[in-house]
Amino acid sequence: MSTPADAWPALPFAALGPTAETLLLWTQIAGKVRLARTPWVNHSWHVALYVSARGLTTSLIPNGATALELEFDFIDHVLAIRTTDGGARRIALKSGDIASFYAEVTGALAALGAPTEIVAWPNELPTQTPFADDHAPRVYDPAIANAFWRALVQAHRVFLRFRSCFVGKVSPIHFFWGAADLAVTRFSGRRAPLHPGGVPHLPDAVAREAYSHEVSSAGFWPGDARLGGPAFYSYAYPAPSGFAGAKVAPAAARFDDTLGEFLLPYEAVRTAPDPDAALLAFLRSTYNAAADLAHWDRAGLECEEGQPGVPRPVD
Repeated sequence: MSTPADAWPALPFAALGPTAETLLLWTQIAGKVRLARTPWVNHSWHVALYVSARGLTTSLIPNGATALELEFDFIDHVLAIRTTDGGARRIALKSGDIASFYAEVTGALAALGAPTEIVAWPNELPTQTPFADDHAPRVYDPAIANAFWRALVQAHRVFLRFRSCFVGKVSPIHFFWGAADLAVTRFSGRRAPLHPGGVPHLPDAVAREAYSHEVSSAGFWPGDARLGGPAFYSYAYPAPSGFAGAKVAPAAARFDDTLGEFLLPYEAVRTAPDPDAALLAFLRSTYNAAADLAHWDRAGLECEEGQPGVPRPVD
């Protein structure tokens, strides 16, 4: 089912970039609360956030006999912290410094009976200023934050269709706060060579566990100054021979040698006659290239696209 092009909001990077940088640091704080309280799950799936009806949520986090949830609400522009015994705190999302936001979050958790000690500095970023010491002014534009979330909602919907075509091991559709990207990952079922590590301010053991098996992974990322805007991406680990030169769709897609992955500008999807079809073409063609070149068992791993209310037929 396609949607009107205006369902995909404009995300000019001049407006998105500063707010996305703030959201990256805020979501790392919330995500680290989940990390500190949740048993380790393969490929770090236990740390991710999820797109919700109002923003991004940690989902339920254990807290002894109770549980809690942190949700970034991009409609009312608050971080809502709720507990299963009825407790609640709301922290305004607004321009300011990271240290103040971190103090508010830790204070709210303590007041709700869920004091949490986290690794209180960023991961996967070139600099590693502790949250409590980060007093640099940060921008939060409510309108662009809401637009970014609405883009996540649309990407999530199309990713669900893409995910439904795979009966092998496949990740949830989740938001990784290390790079602020919404991702979905397919697995061949085979072990991968040991990851070399080297991700900035991320323990090599985490990267190696995340990439312990062959993957074809796709996602949506707010981008950076070099790219000049948000983009969809797709990569394979390990990348098979010839992957970078594979023919993929749509025409606006290209391989980025610096990142080692295919990119499709969000703007090319947003302005396409059929945004859903453009994005699905990218997801399918880049996966096809990875799976064919790496000789995945496609017949055993794939199925027809899932339909609402219709069980997948089994012979």
